[in-house]
Amino acid sequence: MDTPTQLRPLQNFRDALHLLFPQRADTLLDLLDALSSNLFARSPAELSLNPLFRRTYNSLYDGIQNFSVSTQGTPSVFTQQLLNLIGPLLAAPQRRKFWLFGIDVTPTARSFARCLADRSFVYQPNPIGGNKPITIGHAYSVLAALPEKETPTVPPWVVPLLIQRVDSAHTATQIAVAQTQMLLSQLPAQLQTRLVVEVADSAYSGPGFLSPLAAQPDLVIITRARNNRVFYGPPPAPVAEPAPTGHPTWYGVDMRLNTPDTWSPPDEVKTTSWTTAHGKRLTVRLEAWQEMRMRGHQNQPMHTVPFTLVRVQVSNAAGQPVSQRPLWLIVVGARRAEVSLLNIWEAYRQRYDLEHFFRFGKQRLLLTTYQTPVTAHEEHWWQLGQLAYVQLWLIRDVVDNLPRPWERYLPTAPTGPVSPATAQRRFAEVIRQIGTPAAAPKPRGNPLGRATGTRPTPRPCLPVVKKGKPAPAPA
Repeated sequence: MDTPTQLRPLQNFRDALHLLFPQRADTLLDLLDALSSNLFARSPAELSLNPLFRRTYNSLYDGIQNFSVSTQGTPSVFTQQLLNLIGPLLAAPQRRKFWLFGIDVTPTARSFARCLADRSFVYQPNPIGGNKPITIGHAYSVLAALPEKETPTVPPWVVPLLIQRVDSAHTATQIAVAQTQMLLSQLPAQLQTRLVVEVADSAYSGPGFLSPLAAQPDLVIITRARNNRVFYGPPPAPVAEPAPTGHPTWYGVDMRLNTPDTWSPPDEVKTTSWTTAHGKRLTVRLEAWQEMRMRGHQNQPMHTVPFTLVRVQVSNAAGQPVSQRPLWLIVVGARRAEVSLLNIWEAYRQRYDLEHFFRFGKQRLLLTTYQTPVTAHEEHWWQLGQLAYVQLWLIRDVVDNLPRPWERYLPTAPTGPVSPATAQRRFAEVIRQIGTPAAAPKPRGNPLGRATGTRPTPRPCLPVVKKGKPAPAPA
């Protein structure tokens, strides 16, 4: 059967992925198809009931265990191979002059997995006021491409490129630095001709993340800054006569974000309009201060890293602020002048698509439901979820957006690329059309199983790791 032209990227990706798996390639591809088309399973074991998974549930767990070989603290070779496989699928941006990537960390709670190694206290929002926003478990750092959107109503698709667990020996910012450096080094053919912009939340606005990446010539980083930060203007010009004595002046007048009296007049002001998804028309005022500085550390100097500070204030039709506090953004990079204020605002606003990916991955791709006492197997499961999402992304323009019976009378019929949930609902039809390179299972009888009287050694209960002083960044 001939494959339609629009489905050839998916078929080529699946063929290359099938050859890339070191072991259990047929089982893993069937598992990916079951995960990409999952509608009812609430646990990995229930995926074995999916028609696209032609094997037993024992094979499912065997495939997860033999997915790849993990390397603690640094991305594995298999992770780099996945990056080289997914990276060429990205389409070059047409309307903007830069590639856009986002990075963030998300938790997976394993409070009761006392035999799971390297658990630590990780951040997790808590809806009950007064409680600390933490849980016990693991955290995963995700670096994803944020594709260019044709219209503002396009569903929030991302392309996850790198997923790595944040182990207790490193911080999320150290892992993010290693992932960003890998991205810039592994995709030279696509990235060398364009500017690369990376957006991140306030957790990445400190010297630990900005200082190691400031020397990258073609990278611009946009991060949010907390409203209680203190920044400094450019240092005064040196005096030629008489010769200066003592320590040179690195910082100018301080600017406290929560004290408007300390603000100097902005160097650039821009006003634009923004229509929300619900049709509200808002006014966005952008103010920029150039050549700002922040304090660093002995091993992470920041006085030589100037940045642009941007204040974003969104107002309604009556001129009243929509939010209680304005949004502050830091723009770091040698080529930051090539990114306009409007591009900075739009790029950071697209960062929230990562939150949609986290929610969809945990709800529909079962990222946090795999209960295992082996840390490496949990890491394998997260990368399987990454590959399942990439398969859905490859069919976003192919499947028709057919509404369900209760969706036929919506005010506006959906057009254009479908959402991840709709792509997952139609994925089984696509696989039935293009087939699979995985071979059919061959029953080989019942295994002998464990010998009578065998008593396996109980797994030891491991303590929760409390992070202390951060370790050096991974090489």
